[in-house]
Amino acid sequence: MPSIVPACTRTMAVLEVFAREKRELSNSDMARFLDLPDSSCSDLLHTLHQGGYVLRTARTRRFYPTSRIYTVASEIIRNDPLYAAGAEALELLVAKTGETAFCGRLDDGAVKVIASQEGRHPLRYVLNSGERIALHASGLGKALLGLIGESDPAEASRQMRLKPLRELTPRSITDVAALEADLAASRARGWYLADEEGNEGVSALGVAGYIGEEAMAISVGGPAERMRKNLDEYVAVLHEVAAIAFGQRVRH
Repeated sequence: MPSIVPACTRTMAVLEVFAREKRELSNSDMARFLDLPDSSCSDLLHTLHQGGYVLRTARTRRFYPTSRIYTVASEIIRNDPLYAAGAEALELLVAKTGETAFCGRLDDGAVKVIASQEGRHPLRYVLNSGERIALHASGLGKALLGLIGESDPAEASRQMRLKPLRELTPRSITDVAALEADLAASRARGWYLADEEGNEGVSALGVAGYIGEEAMAISVGGPAERMRKNLDEYVAVLHEVAAIAFGQRVRH
């Protein structure tokens, strides 16, 4: 049976601490967070520094990750089969609607955007890969909640309660019962809408399905007035592209 390599586990824990703290840290700070002796933590940070994965400031002698970590992670993501499948779906969505398209997955009470492609219109809405957006106020998030709620209502309910349902705009749904009713109606019609709920003047449509065992959602978004004008056309395109991306497991 393979053995656990403690040094590897500790290295990943270092990166997770930096991601959580979002600031430069001294050796003693890191040792405290990891519950390690200062000497062991010093060796760990020194090794990462020599490898070019963290830098050390000249004045404060504190540590922080370098862009090398981002570069490596970006290369991994670009070769992720889920990213590749999502990127192909987005190309089709942009080609058929001209709107910006997004693909996302569930991420602890939020949606993580794993791929995005800008639309062709001069006036368009943009999200970057890696961003986390609200479940309750996005086309991606509502579609994922609706999909999960079909097979596991308890998990969908848990996910929508992990984060506060904040009022991002005057049209945001901030009541759990109201959100559940909105999701039920959306599930029945086969598509999900966030109409100026996450950003004023912006609307997004979403549908969800599975790639392998992973729940995924695809969405198009843009100026609310243009989205409303082309609603039927965009819904049809979403279903067409979802059938390709998700196969027979698309929900519509």
